[in-house]
Amino acid sequence: MRFMVMVKASAESEAAGFQPSAGELAEMAQFNDRLFGEGRIVLAEGLTSSAEGVRVVFEGDAEPKVIDGPFAETKELIAGFWVLNGESLEEVVALMKQAPNPEAKGGVLEIRPISE
Repeated sequence: MRFMVMVKASAESEAAGFQPSAGELAEMAQFNDRLFGEGRIVLAEGLTSSAEGVRVVFEGDAEPKVIDGPFAETKELIAGFWVLNGESLEEVVALMKQAPNPEAKGGVLEIRPISE
């Protein structure tokens, strides 16, 4: 099975010019290297802040609207993601409990099975 693990954005990750520290990047690289070595990672990427993005909003038969970022509700935004191979949701949850957290242990990961 495949699972998407979404790293929820924070006010810090949405701030202009945000860059994780060298130590945080090294810790995440080590974790990702382990996942690659285990054959778990299908794809893993970080995203820029919502200030660099847009939303396309569909409302009935009207022409879709394009809304430029940034977007106000950081709890609804994604800062990065993994697509992982796993045997079960429980297995991936246990694995992701080991993930380094650059948000000083205040971050949120959302894990969902990918519809196959």
